Amino acid sequence: MNVLKFGGTSVGSAERIKNVARLITTGDEPRIVVLSAMAGTTNALVEIADYLYKKNPDGANEVINRLSLKYAEAINDLYATPEYRQRAEESVTAHFDLIRSLIKDMFTSFEERIILARGELMSTEMMHLYLAEQGIASTPLSALDFMRTDKNAEPDAFFIKENLLNLLDQYPDEKLFITEGYICRNAYGEIDNLQRGGSDYTASLIGAAVRASEVQIWTDIDGMHNNDPRIVDGTTPVHRLNFDEAAELAYFGAKILHPTCILPAKQSNIPVRLLNTMQPDAPGTLISNETDRGTIKAVAAKDNITAIWIKSGRMLLATGFMRKVFETFENHRTPVDMVTTSEVGISVTIDNPKHLEEIVDDLKRYGTVTIDRDLVIVCVVGDLSWQHLGLEVRIISALRDIPVRMISYGGSNYNLSLLIPAADKARALRALSRHLFDAPEATAEQ
Repeated sequence: MNVLKFGGTSVGSAERIKNVARLITTGDEPRIVVLSAMAGTTNALVEIADYLYKKNPDGANEVINRLSLKYAEAINDLYATPEYRQRAEESVTAHFDLIRSLIKDMFTSFEERIILARGELMSTEMMHLYLAEQGIASTPLSALDFMRTDKNAEPDAFFIKENLLNLLDQYPDEKLFITEGYICRNAYGEIDNLQRGGSDYTASLIGAAVRASEVQIWTDIDGMHNNDPRIVDGTTPVHRLNFDEAAELAYFGAKILHPTCILPAKQSNIPVRLLNTMQPDAPGTLISNETDRGTIKAVAAKDNITAIWIKSGRMLLATGFMRKVFETFENHRTPVDMVTTSEVGISVTIDNPKHLEEIVDDLKRYGTVTIDRDLVIVCVVGDLSWQHLGLEVRIISALRDIPVRMISYGGSNYNLSLLIPAADKARALRALSRHLFDAPEATAEQ
């Protein structure tokens, strides 16, 4: 069995839904299809919830009306017969009626999560009805019946596997199943979600539960590229990545993949393939536990980085200094990306400055604190184990004309990170492409 996930742009219009229908009905292998909401839907639902938090029903109704019109147009273009057009209209109307019923004085996160679930519920129902109109049998599987998080808001893998397999056992002869990405129930049985990008996570969790042959993530780009195609001309898809390489790229800026999604697949040794709905014959990117030794694969960049330098003469030969520093970030629930140390100080980077003022105030107990803003982390990914000679030299020499604030290497065998001014981002990415991918030498000395 394969698991195929299609993102919002892949189901963003009637024509694209038809295209996805053709893709998921090709071949004989059983498959579970995971669908996101139509492109733009989740953003609109978030906006509706925001208006309701602010007690602005008129604003909420305006967005609801605009979104419902979008769905009405899609339904009109998608279905050829009055019967199925009416069934789709009734289904979608029921969801918008539910949203309108939540316009009330008391609006909480409970109601918000109910609203946010509507997008995936509508897209799966529309797909199921379209397939039925075409005479193609499909079985809806409600994610709310098997996808659940625990009290720590983490996926409950045992519950997911047990309940999903029980559902599948009820349809032993079926070949095509349709379910929602992103949405779930929490430990209290309430409608919840796996956060933004959670449809990728859903697909990976399902793949692990059913021991899928492959998890396919279909988007509007032909795999993960070796650099940012919005900035660098001539980027190419990376045909093979190790799970750890893919996770590094996703975390540091490659938007095609959600950083958390591949963990269940990695743990179950299930390949993940990134494919393009617009170019279904393109090979895309295959992510697995295999590693191409001594090879640099790709470059990514993470924006809006702040660097914090804590300098203390008392750090020399002192114990407990670093523990206190990192406890400060932990106390303010602020993750750290990069870390470098010297005899008298620590430099760290964060991408969320929400608690920066409080963090700096606390850190001043331990030393002098300096802040640098408007920075970017450039991440070079591949098999960068220290035994492979020359890779670090090639990376750093590519940036000989660019000021580098920090370098982090050795924390992972798959990542060398450099902190640079945001103004130099484009120049750095292009220089790295020229030196790492356009040059004839592709691998390090073994």
